[in-house]
Amino acid sequence: MPTKIEKDQLSGTDTTGHEWDGIKELNTPLPSWWLYTFYACIAFAIVYSVLYPAWPWFNGHTSGLIGYSTRAELTQELDAQAKARAVFIDRIRATPLGDIRKDPELFNFAVAGGRSAFQTTCMQCHGSGGAGSVGFPNLVDDDWIWGGTLDQIYTTIRYGVRNANDKSHQSQMPRFGADQILTPAQVSAVADYVLSLSDKGKATPEGKKVFEENCVACHGPDGKGNQELGAPNLTDGIWLYGGDRQSIYNSIFYAHAGSMPAWGDRLDDATIKMLAIYVHNLGGGR
Repeated sequence: MPTKIEKDQLSGTDTTGHEWDGIKELNTPLPSWWLYTFYACIAFAIVYSVLYPAWPWFNGHTSGLIGYSTRAELTQELDAQAKARAVFIDRIRATPLGDIRKDPELFNFAVAGGRSAFQTTCMQCHGSGGAGSVGFPNLVDDDWIWGGTLDQIYTTIRYGVRNANDKSHQSQMPRFGADQILTPAQVSAVADYVLSLSDKGKATPEGKKVFEENCVACHGPDGKGNQELGAPNLTDGIWLYGGDRQSIYNSIFYAHAGSMPAWGDRLDDATIKMLAIYVHNLGGGR
């Protein structure tokens, strides 16, 4: 309760006149510098709330005297960036694919733009670095089902694989076991023969015979494949659906029918060019 103001005997400081349970409060003012800083902050807050958008209102908020808007500022920055990119995009659109690499500035822009497009359209299947996974081709090695030249990569991206686009790659491997073209024993024998092509198994006369009668037409007599037909090389030890014996057996028995979208139906030509250049530049392109 309030008491009279007196001087504390221990500290020599006046009390405030307040006392609780025998404890008296000392009257110790805040430092002047702290008070001035506090008052300055209040003044700044008032000025800021007047000049800038600050207070919620029934239909939005106060707009401030200077009419500043972070959204408008962002829009201006994005517009400026779009105009700067448009110059390069127009050049890429007008430049033949093979000539883009000859212009270092344009090539660097195309690689950067392709990387950005890859992260939003291709990474989900081929991985962030293009290394792929089971059923999704590795784009950084030298093994290409449909060809690894710049033009071939462009065509594959533009039209895709086994989709509704009539220009997409459409080849299909027979389901030798599931459709009873071969018996399980024959599938097993040819699986061993395919493994032997990459020095991972022992071939048998039966397996070689089955291969020559059923597989040579697409994969070639030496098993090195045919990119025009999308028939992979069976001799390099690189496997899209797994290279162990069971995986190869399953591939022959059931076959696979992986599909890739026709990105030409979704992306503009300049973006597809940049994607082709970026993929080709990952290290495996020819």
